[in-house]
Amino acid sequence: MSLQESGQMYLETIYVLSKKSSSVRAIDVGEYMGYSKPSVSRAMGLLKSGGYVISDEDGFLFLTDLGKEVAEKMFERHTLITKFLCAIGVDEETAVDDACKMEHVISDASFEAIKKHAERHLRENT
Repeated sequence: MSLQESGQMYLETIYVLSKKSSSVRAIDVGEYMGYSKPSVSRAMGLLKSGGYVISDEDGFLFLTDLGKEVAEKMFERHTLITKFLCAIGVDEETAVDDACKMEHVISDASFEAIKKHAERHLRENT
């Protein structure tokens, strides 16, 4: 199953929420993202059928290994791109918004180059 940007965003949201609480439900995801219950329900169904998410008998959501891999990748991209944009003078609000868009479309090669540059810059300035 090819995962679209919206699916990546849902996985990243579950990942972020699960770092704050051990129990994440679809309603929590909807509130965090500002989406309706039917939209979240449909997305969770697609993510479950794709093998990215599972839920228990109480309705708590958990990322599968595959889901966690995608979520961690998106989270790392979002975090690093935000920091990079702030470091070059972009205000934080704009950096966060732009990083959210960029994390889904940037190639692995370009992201790795930015990551290497950022790591090198941090080593040189510490």
